[in-house]
Amino acid sequence: MDWEFTALFALFLAASAAAGATGSLFPPGEWYRQLAKPRWTPPNWLFPLAWSTLYLASSFAAARVAGLPGSGLALAFWSLQVALNTLWSPVFFGLRRMRAALVVLAGLWLAVAGMAVSFLALDVLAGVLVLPYLAWVTVAGALNLAVVRLNPAQMPARS
Repeated sequence: MDWEFTALFALFLAASAAAGATGSLFPPGEWYRQLAKPRWTPPNWLFPLAWSTLYLASSFAAARVAGLPGSGLALAFWSLQVALNTLWSPVFFGLRRMRAALVVLAGLWLAVAGMAVSFLALDVLAGVLVLPYLAWVTVAGALNLAVVRLNPAQMPARS
């Protein structure tokens, strides 16, 4: 790997780590533990492992396409998914606005899908590397929706 690729990878990974930090700033806590959840909810230990792996893969993929001609749209989708990913934890866990978080997740899914398609068009490996991210966000969206449906009376946090 050359220094430019390494620097790009480090920058994309730092942005992903900043997005992931919101998960530690707004942990699930007792409120989330007491919510009704579907039987197929992944175990708690899987979430940080999955997100760390996805952040590494998407950062590597973004570094692969960053220097390619025509990568502007792909990198815009990458940036949008990081922004929406950063927003979800404060909305869901911080504000306890599960329906609003579902809207954020729908936007995140569209951004990741756009990223996957645009990455695939530029670099097949980069596109393939972000497909698990799309799958995971699909599961996360289904889980968010299921939690909303199973907890219809749940109120947002008080200010």
